[in-house]
Amino acid sequence: MHLTRLALTDFRSYRELSIELEPGVTMFSGPNGEGKTNLVEAIGYLATLGSHRVATDAPLIRQGAERAVLRAAVTGATGNALVEVELNPGRANRVRLNRAPLPRPRDILGSVRTVLFAPEDLALVKGDPGERRRFLDELLVATAPRYAGVRADYERVLRQRTALLKSAGGKTRLRGPARESMTATLDTWDAQLARTGAPLLAGRIRLVAALRPHVQAAYEAVSGGRPGEASGMSYRSSAFNNEERFEDAPAFETAPLEKVLLKALAGVRASELDRGVCLVGPHRDELELSIGGLPARGYASHGESWSLALALRLASFTLLRQGHEDPVLILDDVFAELDEGRRDRLAGLVAGAEQVLITAAVPADIPDLLAGARFEIQDGVISRAG
Repeated sequence: MHLTRLALTDFRSYRELSIELEPGVTMFSGPNGEGKTNLVEAIGYLATLGSHRVATDAPLIRQGAERAVLRAAVTGATGNALVEVELNPGRANRVRLNRAPLPRPRDILGSVRTVLFAPEDLALVKGDPGERRRFLDELLVATAPRYAGVRADYERVLRQRTALLKSAGGKTRLRGPARESMTATLDTWDAQLARTGAPLLAGRIRLVAALRPHVQAAYEAVSGGRPGEASGMSYRSSAFNNEERFEDAPAFETAPLEKVLLKALAGVRASELDRGVCLVGPHRDELELSIGGLPARGYASHGESWSLALALRLASFTLLRQGHEDPVLILDDVFAELDEGRRDRLAGLVAGAEQVLITAAVPADIPDLLAGARFEIQDGVISRAG
């Protein structure tokens, strides 16, 4: 898969932009703050319906504008497609595929497939568990877009069940018949949380099992294969005991996991009512990463953390291209953070991708192996170099 054109209207710093793209390597260079990352952020948004930089859509709209429009022409194994997303802060976003409106924004997912690595990805190693859960869920959706609906259903039930817990317990401290009446409905909500959470949990466990060998291989390739520095990853579910890790990940099915979730929810009912929070479910799970047998978070050096974050994205790329077409690979200001050895090894790993989009403030940071089309961005204007 590759993009042949990107057009933006009132997105970030761009009032109007239309740029033709080609397969192979394309580099966008220029001083910081000129809009390089805005370009690749738009492409990432078309693939995931989210930004890797901000949590809401409002900052994506150019100041003074009421909406933003993102369009991409894509060529893939099934032919050509035109993907359009209209961002409307405070209202529902709208999407179109080949100029035909789609019922829901998530129906566009899968039309553009990307793997984006950016400086923010260091949080995958050093950040909170939520960063790693988001990584897994976005990769799940990229492998099978139906998981967007699975994730949305679970989050809807989680919000409603959490609201009930806060009303029944927590700071309000209901007592007697009022509390009994409200908590009687928790059995129903427990069943819904287990029903919607089980397929998400099963998908994550299977994904980690499939991803693990690719992460190990990519980490060794990027880091140079130093003895004793092998990477590891395992999935820890809040529904199981604290010692259980899904290293081998047998083919977990949804029905048994639903029963496990129900049992775990029953076991923490009293604590949930006292605290007013939901203590069991995929939203409480953790993707544990390690280097040399030690937890990466807290023990890994800066270089090791960068190598592991890179390995997660490179493994995602390898997994997505298996049995399918290459996703668009985006490297946003990555090479500036790497030493020369890691730069060269990374270049060797990605040079063969169908389309690689790179941003860099200093073109000399990019290894010669990644020579290709180059655009310069100056004062918000994009021009072809050379």
